[in-house]
Amino acid sequence: MNKNLLPIHFAPLQGYTDAAYRQAHACIFGGIDTYYSPFVRVEHGEIRRKDIRDINPENNRNIHLIPQLIAPQPIMLEQIVSLFIEHNYQEADINLGCPFPMLAKRHNGAGMLPYPEEIKELLTAATEKYPQIRFSVKLRLGWENANECLALLPLLNTLPLSHIILHPRLGKQQYKGEVDLNGFEAFYHGCDKPLLYNGDLHTIEDIQTVAERFPKLAGVVIGRGLLANPALAWEYQQNRKLSPDEMLSKVKQLHTAIYNSYEEQLQGGETQLLMKMKNFWEYLLPNGNRKAKKTIHKTSKLTNYRIAVNDLLSSYQ
Repeated sequence: MNKNLLPIHFAPLQGYTDAAYRQAHACIFGGIDTYYSPFVRVEHGEIRRKDIRDINPENNRNIHLIPQLIAPQPIMLEQIVSLFIEHNYQEADINLGCPFPMLAKRHNGAGMLPYPEEIKELLTAATEKYPQIRFSVKLRLGWENANECLALLPLLNTLPLSHIILHPRLGKQQYKGEVDLNGFEAFYHGCDKPLLYNGDLHTIEDIQTVAERFPKLAGVVIGRGLLANPALAWEYQQNRKLSPDEMLSKVKQLHTAIYNSYEEQLQGGETQLLMKMKNFWEYLLPNGNRKAKKTIHKTSKLTNYRIAVNDLLSSYQ
C-alpha cells in the first residue's frame, strides 16, 4: 500500500453510523483510521441514554472511536466530557458544524459560528479543564459567510487542539449546493493545526483531487460517500474497485450483521426494527433497483421488507 495515502476517517451521521454499523463496517469493509460517534448531547439536563449506549466501549471493540459532543455552553460540555472520561476516552471531538436549524438556532454546532466569544468560552473551558483529553474541532466555513471560520483562526491556532476538521459549506446551506474549495483553501493556508478535509467525497478520484490540491492535509473525513459505498476507503488504499460480485457479497454480510445486531438490541418489535433498517438503505447502492428501494422505504411489514431487499440485491450489478 502507498504510504503517501491519506488516512480515511468515518464521519458521524445521526441515525446511521451507530455502534452496530461501525462494528459491522470495520469487520467487513475496513480501511478506516478513525470512526467518530454521532454527537453526544444533553437534553433536559441529562445525557441521552442512546448516546451513552452508543459510546460504551463494550459496544465499540476493535475500532478506534473518537466520541463527538455538541454543547452550546461549558456546563453542558463538562457534563459530557465527564462521561467520556468515565469510559476512559482520551480524545473527544467538539461539533461546531451541525447545520440542522432546530439545533443551530440554540447556538449548537454551526449555529455557534457567528458568535466567536461563545466559541472561545467553550473551547477554552474544555482545553483548560481537561488537559488529559486531546480535543479536536469539526466546523464549517460559517453560518452566514465564509469569513466566520477565518475570524476563529487566531483562537484555533492558539488552543492545544489535536486537529481540525473543516467541511467547506455554510451552515445555512445544510448539504445543498457545491462545496467551496476556495473557502477551504483560505482556511488551509492560515491553519497551524493538522487539518482534515470533509465534504462531497464519493469516489477514489474525489479523494485524490483534494489530496493533490491540498498536499498538507492530515487526512480526509467521509460520511455520505462511505454510506453509499462502504468499500470506498479500502478501494482508495488498494487503488482498485471491488467487482460487483465482491461488493454484493460484502453488502449482504453488512446487512445481515446489522440486522441481527438490531434484532438483538431493540425492544420495540417489528416496527422499530423496520425503521432502523430503512435507514440502512437510504444512501447505500444509490444506483440500485429503484422499485425495490421504494418498496423498502414504504413498507410497514418485515416480510415485504425482506422480499424487497432480495429484489434489490438480486438485481445489483
